[in-house]
Amino acid sequence: MPESQPNIILITTDQQRFDTVGRAAPPWMNNPNYMHLCYEGVEFTRAYSDCPLCVPARVTIMTGQAADRHGMLANGHTHEVMDEDNTLPACLKQVGYHTAAIGKMHFHPMRKRHGFDEMLLPQDYFNEMRRSGYPCAPMASGLTQTDLNPGMSTVPEALTLTHWIADQSAHYIRERRDPTHPFFLWTSFSKPHQPFDPPEPYYSMYLDAPIPEPVCGDWSEGDAVPAAFRRTQVAQGYDLLSKEVLRKARAAYLGMITQIDYNMGRIFEALRDTGQWENTVILFTSDHGEYLGDHYAAQKCYFHEPSAHVPFVLRLPRPWERRVNWVENRSPVTLADVMPTILDVAGSEPPEGIDGRSLMPIARGETEKVGDFAFARGPVTREYLAATDGRFKYIWYPEGEVVQGFDLQEDPKELKNLAADDRLSPGLERLRKAVIEHYGARGCDWIRDGELVGFEPQQVSEAELRDRNHDTFMGEFFDKDTRH
Repeated sequence: MPESQPNIILITTDQQRFDTVGRAAPPWMNNPNYMHLCYEGVEFTRAYSDCPLCVPARVTIMTGQAADRHGMLANGHTHEVMDEDNTLPACLKQVGYHTAAIGKMHFHPMRKRHGFDEMLLPQDYFNEMRRSGYPCAPMASGLTQTDLNPGMSTVPEALTLTHWIADQSAHYIRERRDPTHPFFLWTSFSKPHQPFDPPEPYYSMYLDAPIPEPVCGDWSEGDAVPAAFRRTQVAQGYDLLSKEVLRKARAAYLGMITQIDYNMGRIFEALRDTGQWENTVILFTSDHGEYLGDHYAAQKCYFHEPSAHVPFVLRLPRPWERRVNWVENRSPVTLADVMPTILDVAGSEPPEGIDGRSLMPIARGETEKVGDFAFARGPVTREYLAATDGRFKYIWYPEGEVVQGFDLQEDPKELKNLAADDRLSPGLERLRKAVIEHYGARGCDWIRDGELVGFEPQQVSEAELRDRNHDTFMGEFFDKDTRH
C-alpha cells in the first residue's frame, strides 16, 4: 500500500493529564480505543505542552512554534499571531488535502478559520440544542469552567457536546468529505475540561474505584511554594477542598475521559465502515493537563507533571511496511512536534522558523529520539523557564528566583525538590545550562550575561488573594464567547 497522502486525523482533548490513559493509567481505567492506538502505534510517554494553557498550546499545534516564538503567552486573539498561509491546515491544503476542524478550536475571533476549509464549533452545538426545544440546557449545572467540584450532566449522554463532536466527525468521514482528495480532520473534544459533569453511566463509573488521593510535595506548602504557584493554589479555594470532594471530582474527571474514549470508537467505526481505517494516520494528544488537587492546586499552567505532561500516541496504518507498533518511546517531545509530524506524513515541507521536529523517524523505527530536551516557558503572570530531558526536570521562576528540580525516574510524582540544596546535581545543572543557552539565544529578558535574573515576589496577603482571585482567575482564562 502506498505511504503517500493518507488521510490524517488529529484527535485532541482539553485538559487531560498523561496518567489517565495508556501505560500510565491505572489498570481499572476503561480506555480501549486509546489502547488500540497504542497497540498499532508509538506511545510517547514523555510528551509535554511547552506553555500549558489552552490558546498558547493550540497555536503551537497549528504553527509548530513554541509559545515564546509565536508570542501567544496567554489566552487571546489568535489572529494576531496566526495567518491563513503557514498554519497546519493551510500547508496541508497546498498539497491537496481537504481540511476540517470539528470541536473546540479556541480561535479568536471564534469563526476565524486559520486555513481550514470548514469548521464546526461548540457554539454550533449550543445553537442546535437551543433550537431543539430540549427542556434543559447543556452544562447548566451552575458549575464554572474553573470549578473543581463535581456535578452531573444536565442532558443525557446522546445529547452531550462530547457525543455531538464524535457524531459530526463520523458524519464527515461517512458523507461530507471530498472523496477525490485525502482529508485532514482535527477532532477536538472540549472535555475533560471543567465543569466536571459527565452523564451516566460515566458519572458513576469510577465512584467506587481505588482512586489515589492527591499528592503533596515538599515544595507545595509553606514557605517553599513559589509565589506565582501559591496564587494558583488559592484560586477558588483549591487548597481548601476536602479529600471526599476531590475523590468525587477525580471520579467525574476520569468518567469524562472514558466517555471520550468510547465516542472516539464511533469515529474509528466510521473509518472502518468506509474502508478508510487502513489508509488513515491518527495522532492523539491533549493541550495540557490538570492538577486535580495535586500539590493543593487545580487547572494547569505550570511545568509539573499533572499540568504539562500530556498523552501522545501516533498510529500509522498497518499495511505500511515502515512502521513500528506497541512501542513506548520515552524521549522528550512537545506539542510543537505535531505540525512537522503531520506534514511529514502528508509529504509536505514545514515552513521556516518552526521549533517542532517530525516524529516519523521514530514511528518508522529509524531512531529512538529526535531531540534531547523539551523546553517550556510559562504563560503571563505564571512565568517560568523550564526543561526536561525525560529523566530530570528543571524549573526556574523569575519571581523570587525560585528553583525546582526533580528526578522523574526516582520521583515521578515530584514530591522532593532536589534543587532545594545549594548545589544542583549534574543532571539538573545540565538542564540549567540548556535553559540559559536556549532562551538566551531567543533574547529572553530574564537572562543577562549568561545568568538567570529574576525579580522580587509580589507581597499579597492571604486574605487579599482569596478576596480577589476568583474574578482575576476567570478574567485571565476566558472570554465571554467561550463561557458556555
